[in-house]
Amino acid sequence: MTESIAVTGIGVVAPNGLGTEEYWAATQKGISGIDRISRYDPGCYPTQLAGEVTDFVAGEHLASRLLPQTDRMTQMALVASDWALADADLDPASVPEFDMGVVTASASGGFEFAQHELQKLWSKGPEYVSAYQSFAWFYAVNTGQISIRHGMRGPSGVLVTDQAGGLDALGHARRHLRKGTGVVVSGGVDASLSPWGLVSQLTTGRLSPTRDPERAYAPFDVSADGHLPGEGGAILVLERASHARERGARSYGTIAGYGATFDPRPGSGREPGLRRAVETALADARVAPEAIDVVFADAAGLPDPDRAEAAALSAVFGPYAVPVTAPKTMTGRLYSGAASLDAATALLAMRDGVVPPTLRVTEQAADCAIDLVRDAAREMTVRHALVLARGHGGFNAAMVLRAPTAD
Repeated sequence: MTESIAVTGIGVVAPNGLGTEEYWAATQKGISGIDRISRYDPGCYPTQLAGEVTDFVAGEHLASRLLPQTDRMTQMALVASDWALADADLDPASVPEFDMGVVTASASGGFEFAQHELQKLWSKGPEYVSAYQSFAWFYAVNTGQISIRHGMRGPSGVLVTDQAGGLDALGHARRHLRKGTGVVVSGGVDASLSPWGLVSQLTTGRLSPTRDPERAYAPFDVSADGHLPGEGGAILVLERASHARERGARSYGTIAGYGATFDPRPGSGREPGLRRAVETALADARVAPEAIDVVFADAAGLPDPDRAEAAALSAVFGPYAVPVTAPKTMTGRLYSGAASLDAATALLAMRDGVVPPTLRVTEQAADCAIDLVRDAAREMTVRHALVLARGHGGFNAAMVLRAPTAD
């Protein structure tokens, strides 16, 4: 039988909490980190709300020499990886360097850094552009910087599948572990709320124009008019279960199943690929649909994608058959950081027996036949959780997480 892959450490940087326990405390209480963008005046943009990590000061956590070399997303990813390794009680120096890998996801790369350097190019000339621009903008930079920081020279990589990337990275990390690597640091962190980043996101037509933080981004609601962007994410430490046991590590749970699909061509009349991703993940985990205790939804926040997700869940589980939640309504959609943060949240829900709420859904759409956990957390035992993610352009990912007691 294939060996289980355990999650032994979690590091979180999120708009409603800096650090895992601060984030989790806020999320259980339904405290939102969404507000008007504060780093610049967003008045000229149709979307003016976002999930900003307002209390993150990179210089408080990282050496000053790293700051001019790195984008905000990389700074967050480095700090989250530090916290995840500390949470796992794992000193990288105690593990052979080629037995440790890094797999991250990125949806946009270092947008804020790139914007600043492009502004220098246009206003002053090429000689003023930082040499660090050559890699600070790149999709794989978080993987590279985490690898360098911790001396991790084993199998590594980056996944670029938008919102689905956070799960795809964890799924790819699991493959490396099953092939023999001892430890893989994995997850996703994005931070593209600079003006250039925001304008790029506006081109999708999926951002909510609502100006009231108490009303914007309401997935599965009759008034759903789009999502809100956010920054941050989660980095996880994954280990082969035997490796974790040998060093006496605590396990939050295991990655029991994973599935990824791609949607058919628009207008083809064929069913979207989300249901197949769910069924693939369930089959991989060797669990029946009724074993799933809660679903962490992708929650696009638009009528058609919300309806399609609800239909996929109803097809697999039956209408209103399983609790569904979308805690990303407190953070915004963090792109590559969203699904890894949902995975971390699901593991914390298993640990404490609490499913966090979905905010701002005042009137659930009649054609979304799901048991949505709304307004307040729901206390319940969680043995298996299903996490869903869809990336712009047709990417779908599903992951089944299993509590340690269910292994």
